[in-house]
Amino acid sequence: MRRVVRRALLAIVLVTALAAGALYWLRAAFEAPGPLAAPATVVLPRGAGVDEIARRLADAGVIARPRVFVLGVRLAGAGRALKAGEYTFPVAVSPRGVMGILLSGHTVARRLTVPEGLTSRQVVALVAATDGLSGEIVAPPAEGTLLPETYYYSFGDARAALIARMERAMATLIETLAARRPPASPLADMREVVVLASIVEKETARADERPHIAGVFLNRLRRGLRLQSDPTVVYALTKGAGPLERPLTRADLAIDSPYNTYRVRGLPPGPIANPGRASILAVLDPAETDDLYFVADGSGGHVFARTLAEHNRNVRRWRKLQKARRDAAE
Repeated sequence: MRRVVRRALLAIVLVTALAAGALYWLRAAFEAPGPLAAPATVVLPRGAGVDEIARRLADAGVIARPRVFVLGVRLAGAGRALKAGEYTFPVAVSPRGVMGILLSGHTVARRLTVPEGLTSRQVVALVAATDGLSGEIVAPPAEGTLLPETYYYSFGDARAALIARMERAMATLIETLAARRPPASPLADMREVVVLASIVEKETARADERPHIAGVFLNRLRRGLRLQSDPTVVYALTKGAGPLERPLTRADLAIDSPYNTYRVRGLPPGPIANPGRASILAVLDPAETDDLYFVADGSGGHVFARTLAEHNRNVRRWRKLQKARRDAAE
């Protein structure tokens, strides 16, 4: 009987020693530096279990022993707490370090920059072509409701959700800036501010010119003059699908459209693009000027005029410059 007891005790001691040794080895392996020689980015899909995650990490060279990772995670009680997403792992990260990154949920921050002056259809096309997003956008939002800005997102985020963020950003900006609208402005409300800002946005890419151009358009509105803005005609022709890809013709300027500001007085019925913050501010705080006209100067800017006679001289100079450039290109 004593012999049996001694053998049982010996077996227990051996098993305990083996278990302790195994745990010691597992802990050392779980905390040892991994095989990564350079940072690596891995996408772990939603619904993946620990075994699938370990396999993907091993295939990417992040860990050397998938079983060590699985056992270490399960012993830590973190098997169901690992978060899906796109992660970047540093050089020689240990399996324990990998687990910590997946528990943190700190996924790769991707970014998408929406340039000022795109139409809503163009923004939707940009988002649709952006890698890493999911789902589709049913229909383009209303023109002028998306704020051009840089947006951060994670792999797998919904395209519709990103568009909704752009809409909220614009609505918040308009609400914030509403108090800056001058009481004597010819613009009735912030909706009209956005409409004019979209025209200013399309007229110039130069930040220093926006307040001046806004001032010219506001002067014309006060005097009941037509805005005569080429970008509004382009919008009438393209319906916001994109650039016209050709010069405007005299026939274009006569098109019957509420967006043709060569024919209709006042503002068009809606924005012709999504203006940025700077163009909106230019309309809210325009330059003080007596100018009523402007035309391209050939160097990316514009030359301004107070009288029609002066403007006509500027137009003749611009057309002469255009002709000289065409002749040089032939």
